[in-house]
Amino acid sequence: MTLSSLLRITPRLAPAAARRSTRALSVSSGAPPTRTSLDSILIANRGEIALRVGQTAAEHGIRVTTLYTDPDSRSQHALSSPFAFNLGSVSAYLDGDRIIEIAKKEGCQGIHPGYGFLSENSAFARKCTEAGLVFIGPPWKAIEDMGDKSRSKEIMIAAGVPCVPGYHGQNQDPHFLEDEADKITYPVLIKAIKGGGGKGMRIATTKAEFQAQLESAKSEALNSFGDDHVLVEKYITTPRHIEVQVFADKYGNSVALGERDCSIQRRHQKILEESPAPHLPDATRKDIWAKARSAALAVGYEGAGTVEFIFDNDTGKFYFMEMNTRLQVEHPVTEMVTGQDLVHWQIMVSEGAPLPLTQEEVEEKIARNGHAIEARIYAENPDQGFIPDSGRLLHVRTPKTSDDIRIDAGFVEGDDVSAHYDPMISKLIVRGETREEAILKLGAALEQYEVAGPVTNIEFIKKLCRSPDFIAGAVETGYIEKHREELFSSKAIDDELFAQVALACLHRDMHAASGASHTLIGSEIGFAPSYQQRQFSFTESTGPADDGPIFTVRVQQIADKFYRIEVGERVFESVESQIDSDTNVVTSFFPHTRLDTTVVQDEDTIIAFQQGIQYRLKVPRAKWMEKALGMKDIANSVLAPMPCKVLRVEVQAGDEVEKDQPLVVIESMKMETVIRSPHRGIIARVVHQKGDQCKSGTPLVEFAEEE
Repeated sequence: MTLSSLLRITPRLAPAAARRSTRALSVSSGAPPTRTSLDSILIANRGEIALRVGQTAAEHGIRVTTLYTDPDSRSQHALSSPFAFNLGSVSAYLDGDRIIEIAKKEGCQGIHPGYGFLSENSAFARKCTEAGLVFIGPPWKAIEDMGDKSRSKEIMIAAGVPCVPGYHGQNQDPHFLEDEADKITYPVLIKAIKGGGGKGMRIATTKAEFQAQLESAKSEALNSFGDDHVLVEKYITTPRHIEVQVFADKYGNSVALGERDCSIQRRHQKILEESPAPHLPDATRKDIWAKARSAALAVGYEGAGTVEFIFDNDTGKFYFMEMNTRLQVEHPVTEMVTGQDLVHWQIMVSEGAPLPLTQEEVEEKIARNGHAIEARIYAENPDQGFIPDSGRLLHVRTPKTSDDIRIDAGFVEGDDVSAHYDPMISKLIVRGETREEAILKLGAALEQYEVAGPVTNIEFIKKLCRSPDFIAGAVETGYIEKHREELFSSKAIDDELFAQVALACLHRDMHAASGASHTLIGSEIGFAPSYQQRQFSFTESTGPADDGPIFTVRVQQIADKFYRIEVGERVFESVESQIDSDTNVVTSFFPHTRLDTTVVQDEDTIIAFQQGIQYRLKVPRAKWMEKALGMKDIANSVLAPMPCKVLRVEVQAGDEVEKDQPLVVIESMKMETVIRSPHRGIIARVVHQKGDQCKSGTPLVEFAEEE
């Protein structure tokens, strides 16, 4: 993938109107708002959204200034503009005063906040306005009102928008909140009033666990948003997450650009989003659009926003949940089904132009543009509780883009996915004439998507796309947990895959040998003439500590490009094979089939792609090598599942703990995770204390050996 491909927006997103809209204003009285022509903007964000905004701005002749921090100095968004400035430390994307100072110094007329960071910070929006800069987003007062979940629900109730029963007041006494939860009846949802992205959100299913869940929600909220105030409301057991994309201008116009179903989630964060929402009755669809428009008008909204609803599958009723006062991560889904460039709409509205389409015109476009689905490609390990991962992208191969297949990415091959920020690598968006066709296109595109380096969720999303209930549209926010057995099942690795990986190791060893003593990848130590048999050992890679069965492969070259291969008891005779060193593809002709396998090595981890499936293998180290390298036995240790910071230590040496008892609370990429005891035992040593930074696989707590 190249930088130019990252910056290419699908041709379906042709602007709906010229940048300087000449459409008649829809108000007939009062002085019209001041029209501003934006010629230079600063993008106060990073990654794919910075590239996405920059592309639309460039298409309309607007100069772009970008920002980056020390870890992002070689990132694609930092390199995308000749006007780029280093903010310094990791958290400096939150330094609003410095960002405004740079914007004014560079002669920028406006600031686009993207999503996350300062995008929903009302104080920052207000400072931009006071500094004479156009904040390409809603008025600061709308952000303030909608950012406070208690205040937003008061406004919605007054506007006739249905809300979930609950307590949204200021009393934060833990016992008072527990009494309110008792009145609501369990299960209840505890939610940070300043929250978003699933942070500061916990479910209490019984009174007995309420206080522990409350403490955890408050702690995460304070770390993420600087505010630990929460609300408590009824938790709907079979909910769907349906949100409506709204737009409003300075003239009192508001439109709903369709809805998105975002029910497929983990940790209350979205993985798949689609539009239109499946099996939503037309009357309900129109009603939820109308309620979303009412919500926008009630708060005096301008620009792009998303009104989020919780839909009860059991009753067919929907309730206001919150309003995101920014452009959403999943906005490309709406762009696909409306044919509109929503970033262009943002810029036009902020300049003072009216909305380019009426509600009727929007609905006409939605009716003929089919179905779209977005999959978020994350550096994370679904098999380890979706914990984030980080590291260098050693190999990236993407699906071919078209009018119906779009990729919004912030990284290219060779880039580093930082442990300091959100682990999303890219977004894959597809469109089909029907939902069934869109799912098929998504599955086919995912089979072409190869990422080696950090662990990703691509294989997990493939399973989702093949899940019968998902295909049938029977979705809800608890889908993943309810389909756990199906979605987390593992498939045995074919012998041919082990053969291909061994051939790749052999090819590279022979190429690198140069006649000198050389260590064979995954094989016995030492170099042997090419026609002698070599033995390779592999194990499946499942996490920081891999102790699964070892698979042995023996390879003997019998002629130029021909090999005899033994995988366990199975023998492949006269396999013709060669490797393309530029693409890492091993092409082999077995007696029964031809296989093309991409094989990438990352130290002792091997990532292979074959017939649309990714495999991760480990090269097991010999015990004598571990001792030579000074490696310690970690069999009795609880390891850090990802690069992290220790927030709290819940135990001390000598404590006797039960299975699933909290040991350590860690934070990575702004996500708080409780590390629990894998079994009953006695703590021998707490290796890391509060505030320590740890690498993935680092021991956190050691257990005493059983006598």
